[in-house]
Amino acid sequence: MGKKKHVRVAVVQAASVLFNLEKSVEKSIELIKKAAALGAELILFPEAFLPGYPRGMDFGAVVGSRTLDGKKAWQIYFDNALELPGEFTDKIGKTVKECRCHVVIGVIEKDARSMGTLYCTMLYFGPDGKIMGKHRKLKPTGSERIIWGEGQGDDLDVYHTSIGRIGGLICWENYMPLARMALYQQGIGIYLAPTADARDEWQATVRHIALEGRCFVLSCNQFVTKDMYPENIPGVEKLADEPNIMSKGGSVIISPFGEALAGPLFDKEDILYADLDLDWITRGKMDFDVSGHYHRPDVFKFDYKPK
Repeated sequence: MGKKKHVRVAVVQAASVLFNLEKSVEKSIELIKKAAALGAELILFPEAFLPGYPRGMDFGAVVGSRTLDGKKAWQIYFDNALELPGEFTDKIGKTVKECRCHVVIGVIEKDARSMGTLYCTMLYFGPDGKIMGKHRKLKPTGSERIIWGEGQGDDLDVYHTSIGRIGGLICWENYMPLARMALYQQGIGIYLAPTADARDEWQATVRHIALEGRCFVLSCNQFVTKDMYPENIPGVEKLADEPNIMSKGGSVIISPFGEALAGPLFDKEDILYADLDLDWITRGKMDFDVSGHYHRPDVFKFDYKPK
């Protein structure tokens, strides 16, 4: 059997049902079915889609103190995070199996050992509905460090699948050159970059990664408005002065030559689709292969060995 030449991918730009795991899972299932019905073989969701990226929330934390209301808000967030595996991943896996596709979704993961730490995690499902693997964010950015722990760094894996070599990094991990290099060394072809960064500058980042890695890049963000936040979360009243659009999106699909194949998409929920010609990966590496003939291992020493 020859290798697959063409792959249809989908990038879901949608909002979580914030702080509500059950309803966020239900929404993700409907979106998986919708994208798969249009032929998507790989479906990417944004960072922290289950149960949401709590943009604008401070959880009562300032340098030197934390409030009780802030801790109560964090407990609601914790209670709506995922245990892996568990009831909700089983529900998603059942849908993925029915749709016979690959799905990568951003989740907030409970540490099953301590039951007191959360991780921002990319969760990979194969077309058999089983969890292929996960990646925990290495370095939460800014105030994210208050609510999420740091990943251990032993899960920077590229998965060899029927649709090519897929892997990725979360949001500003993509600014870590050696983390990117760990993926390039494994021959990544479809690079996944779920994010919470809606800045126009992010578009330059994902375009650079595509050109640097000579890979397809799928970047995915949520579109979120202030009225999506539940009123019963302690501290949510502090969002009153925030703009109505909390995250404008910016999801995009980039070719190995740095061209936008779909998007960037702003200011609404929608799904982007693109048909990838995997031969473009090889063609792009003729004159630049960051982990091959352009690497100069005699000068630069770096090696990442996945577990």
